[in-house]
Amino acid sequence: MSNIKLFESKKIRSVWNEQEQKWYFSVVDVVEALTDSTDIKQYVKKLRQRDEQLNSNWGTICTPLEMTTSDGKKRKIQAATVEGLLRIIQSIPSPKAEPFKRWLARVGYERLEEIENPELASKRIREIYRAKGYSDEWIEKRLRGIAVRDELTDEWKKRGVKEHIEFAILTSEISKATFGLTPSDYKKVKDLPGRGENLRDHMNDLELIFTMLGEASTTEITKKVDAKGFDENKITAKKGGKIAGDARIALEKETGKEVVSKENYLQLTEKKKRKLK
Repeated sequence: MSNIKLFESKKIRSVWNEQEQKWYFSVVDVVEALTDSTDIKQYVKKLRQRDEQLNSNWGTICTPLEMTTSDGKKRKIQAATVEGLLRIIQSIPSPKAEPFKRWLARVGYERLEEIENPELASKRIREIYRAKGYSDEWIEKRLRGIAVRDELTDEWKKRGVKEHIEFAILTSEISKATFGLTPSDYKKVKDLPGRGENLRDHMNDLELIFTMLGEASTTEITKKVDAKGFDENKITAKKGGKIAGDARIALEKETGKEVVSKENYLQLTEKKKRKLK
């Protein structure tokens, strides 16, 4: 499971390792949060040069793990556990070091709480979205969409579909059949290319609803025909997306208004700021 953690409004990418029951955090994100450096890669390089012991143990402390980069693509980046980060932080002369250590401890504790009580995870997600300015009505749809998505990906896993690349292709097929756009094209419509932004966090109510319909329909068809492997699931993805696409077209004909919106959350936030001035 991958996630974004927030430390003093700074985004820290992270991945939960089920086998080890540990969080792995993006090293460059942590260094950026603790320093004022404008060239993080160069800062890390000099950091390792200054600390010979850290440098000699770098391969043990850091592990290349797949995370979403700023351009929205999945790539392997250097990541470390809490223990590894604490060792790196020792070499960073920053007044934020102590608050960050406490933040790491809290993140780890919260994850253990969420394993024991999944409702806490849902509650925290709601709090994060509220803090960003989303309405409660939108948040409920977004969370329901996450649940629908999880049910679909669980089915794909059970049926031999490979995560990441094949998941992305099947998701693209559903999106094309639902909206006539691939996720990357959809991001361009919303002026999101080049950002590490989740497309669904920039959808309005109707866009979220039709996204859910496409994925929920795909799940039901997949179960019905007992699709196996990538090729068979690609067929069900197109069929599920078409159901949502036909419904979208019918609504657009009835209302005379397109469902796909160019507005994104960043633009809406700027509008709210201007109104408050």
